[in-house]
Amino acid sequence: MLLRNIALARRVAPAILGVATIVGTASGQSKDSAAAPAPVTVSGFVDSYFSYNLDRPKTHVNQLRNFDVTAEQFTVSMAQVSFQKAASPVGFRVDLGLGQGNDIVQSGATGSLANVLQAYATVVAPVGSGLTIDAGKFVTHCCYETIPAKDNLNYSRSLLFAWSVPYYHLGVRASYPVSGTLTLNGYLYNGWNGIAVNNGKTLGFEAAYAPASAWSFVVNWLGGPADPDSVSNSFRNVYEVIASFQATDRLSLAANGIYGQDQPYGHIVLWRGVAGYIKYTATDVSSFALRAEAFDDPEGFMTLMPQSLYEATVTYEYRPLAGLILRAEYRYDWSNASAFDGSGGALQRRNQATLGVGAIVVF
Repeated sequence: MLLRNIALARRVAPAILGVATIVGTASGQSKDSAAAPAPVTVSGFVDSYFSYNLDRPKTHVNQLRNFDVTAEQFTVSMAQVSFQKAASPVGFRVDLGLGQGNDIVQSGATGSLANVLQAYATVVAPVGSGLTIDAGKFVTHCCYETIPAKDNLNYSRSLLFAWSVPYYHLGVRASYPVSGTLTLNGYLYNGWNGIAVNNGKTLGFEAAYAPASAWSFVVNWLGGPADPDSVSNSFRNVYEVIASFQATDRLSLAANGIYGQDQPYGHIVLWRGVAGYIKYTATDVSSFALRAEAFDDPEGFMTLMPQSLYEATVTYEYRPLAGLILRAEYRYDWSNASAFDGSGGALQRRNQATLGVGAIVVF
């Protein structure tokens, strides 16, 4: 696969993890017969969780979260089934989703597309070392984290993923491996989380560079008009840098920095943040992950409240069986504004502490 998909497997759309159906050649086929088509693979997961908010909010809501939002209730976060045919030279991918997490991601979608996380066709054009073109709906290329919890280091998602970037796009993207260490990607989208919009198109560019097997770097830009008046309004821009380092066989490090700006009211508003990750693999079936981050939203443009946010998360992962991922997590959020619920009512506290457990079955 392309360098971008290899280096950023935790950030891009989820990889196929299991094969349920393979279309192969019939027995006794002659040597002169046409080559068999590439196999179609079927995979998926079911993700559920229980979150306990130590502040016992009356609303039963973990504020400023985007997937583990419900407190003190067992919740199905997401169930997903994926169908994929590798491009040779034509292929496709379709991801169908259900559950609370899918409802959050698809809040702007209507009709049958509300249950389609991804649906795109792929063509590998015979240009140089191969130009890959995808057309359809796909998960955003932005951010170190991605929608399925199974593909991230922690169970809960970062503030950066929740508040600074879109979840998905509809449009066209192209990827070209310039060399064995550098891949360039270009994007033309309807907009942020947009199925159909009446403004201009959003553009994107990405450079993924892996100078050595242990190192990878990604530079991202995403920009386009976010309001209906696509002639006079300014671009909403997001700039991003991601760095990953495999220090040892057991220890990996990563950092994600994002800066965004818009001009919706005639003056520039901005948001920015940084997140750091450490993962230590203790045994073949257990690991620990630590995430710490800061997110600044001085005008409240993204979080609807002017504030500076911080969080620290510790996650323990245990895989007792093939296809079963269990996680236990402690997370502490704090803000310089009253952004969290408490036992006395909504938005009365400046901090929030939660304990959570998640169970993910992968097939």
